[in-house]
Amino acid sequence: MKKEEKRLCKVHGKTIFSLRADGQWRCRKCCVEAVRKRRKVLKVKAVEYKGGKCIICGYSKCVDALVFHHRDKNTKEFGIGKNGYTRSWEKVRKELD
Repeated sequence: MKKEEKRLCKVHGKTIFSLRADGQWRCRKCCVEAVRKRRKVLKVKAVEYKGGKCIICGYSKCVDALVFHHRDKNTKEFGIGKNGYTRSWEKVRKELD
């Protein structure tokens, strides 16, 4: 059975769909957008959780400009960057703490 094929997406028109493990077909472009949206939501939530601004200078204009740094890299489980936001909120919160 093919794992990819061209189909019609209501949002993107004719594009490539992938077969998911649950047997559902999903537009690949829609998948990318869903991941991007989830990462953005988690980043905003993480910034709000840690006070909503830079703890050094107070900057708070653009969430995308804010980053998280570990005080002790030996205690780091994973990086809180673009890829760190694919984990659950509970795991992200634990790492932020």
